[in-house]
Amino acid sequence: MISDDTIAEALRCMASERGTSTFCPSETARALAEDWRPLMPEVRRVAAALCDAGELRCTQRGQPAYLLTARGPIRLSSS
Repeated sequence: MISDDTIAEALRCMASERGTSTFCPSETARALAEDWRPLMPEVRRVAAALCDAGELRCTQRGQPAYLLTARGPIRLSSS
């Protein structure tokens, strides 16, 4: 099991590396685990907490979105 702290650090790191570019939460899951799909709910939950704290920004089709209720592809970036 991968801890929330590890997931949060990976999300922060990816956001920092991307600068102003966005990334998909699945990119973080793929970086953390070979079998990444089961990790996606945790990645989305931790990313939502970071968005709520103002550390990340979540968008869908270029518009602000709430990660936990958005349906379809979303993107994350530094806030």
